Amino acid sequence: MRKNFGAKPYTYPQPVFIIASYGEDGTPDAMNAAWGGISEGNEISMCISAGHKTTKNILAKKAFTISMADAEHVVACDYVGIASGNKVPDKIKTAGFTVTKSEFVDAPIINELAVCVECKLKSYDEKTCRLVGEIVNVSVDENALDANGNVDVAKVAPISFDPFNNQYVKMTEVVGNAFSDGKQLM
Repeated sequence: MRKNFGAKPYTYPQPVFIIASYGEDGTPDAMNAAWGGISEGNEISMCISAGHKTTKNILAKKAFTISMADAEHVVACDYVGIASGNKVPDKIKTAGFTVTKSEFVDAPIINELAVCVECKLKSYDEKTCRLVGEIVNVSVDENALDANGNVDVAKVAPISFDPFNNQYVKMTEVVGNAFSDGKQLM
């Protein structure tokens, strides 16, 4: 037996992305978005409406960053999603985040979030709200690396949005090896 939920955007996982940009006056801004993901090898796509301050900033600056929200900063990450940049002049500061300017694009990196994808704007379609960015760099805080210099997902502690229950879920347990475990069925 199955329960039907209808035509809803309910999938797992929905990464919690914190999209950051600079306003025309240089003030950093950020928003929380869960509707997005990799769309090509060096491309990421997001669904964000034109009314967001972040969208306006990205269209003006042609650049943005996407950081992975984490368990330690869930309150701040949720806050930048529920407070409007059109009404709150410095959401980053209120959230307790600090930023460093990216070396690769004209956008801020949120220092407190370990993983950051730095992007140049490829396109934005106001009708579909689809924002496409060219990934030009991925940077990771050294505190999230293991002794061999590899990213340690437990140290990153990324969260996912659970649309069924409106909750954030921590994603850290390794359950298998990609491109390997399935070979036992070949």
